[in-house]
Amino acid sequence: MGDGGEGARFWLQVLTEIKNRGTADVCIVVCDGLKGLPDAIAATWPLAVVQTCVLHLIRNTFRLASRKYWDAIARDLRPVYTAPTEQAAKERLGEFNATWGERYPAITRLWDNAWTEFVPFLDYSPEIRRVIYSTNAIESLHARFRRATRARGHFPNEQAALKCLYLVVRSLDPTGKGQQRWITRWKPALNAFAITFEGRIFPNDTK
Repeated sequence: MGDGGEGARFWLQVLTEIKNRGTADVCIVVCDGLKGLPDAIAATWPLAVVQTCVLHLIRNTFRLASRKYWDAIARDLRPVYTAPTEQAAKERLGEFNATWGERYPAITRLWDNAWTEFVPFLDYSPEIRRVIYSTNAIESLHARFRRATRARGHFPNEQAALKCLYLVVRSLDPTGKGQQRWITRWKPALNAFAITFEGRIFPNDTK
């Protein structure tokens, strides 16, 4: 719940509240280019890695190109974000720019500007990459929030709106079976996180 502003000051307030509620450390924060958010993350959790959402970066690339070229661009971009190392990704990006840079210089600028917050992705194992590739999971939840609030039109007070959002969350997995499935799917990533961020993550059960 907020006043609609999303600058650095707003995000610092949000993240500080999350920290005060017990989130003492964060390893990776995946975001989609919101202005001010990386600075707020650095101020709240100095050890956190800020990672741009790779899927958002790809979608923004498509927005700058004609639809008839999307398949070809997607094919030529794939070697960049699936590269084993930063150096390999930089070489593949150079090849991509050689093919598309003259036609779409804005795409070249887009990837150059996002490079610093894109490359942390390349340091991790495939298990971690799959987890941080996109923010689709949280966006799906936000979409459900929007549908629920639009359907009701208005609320008498903020507490009523929060109760509505709480009920939306509860309705996603009323039996708890979905949670168990996600725990199973997260096992490989959790093991990879525990090794990559040794001393910062202590899984209760990684069997």
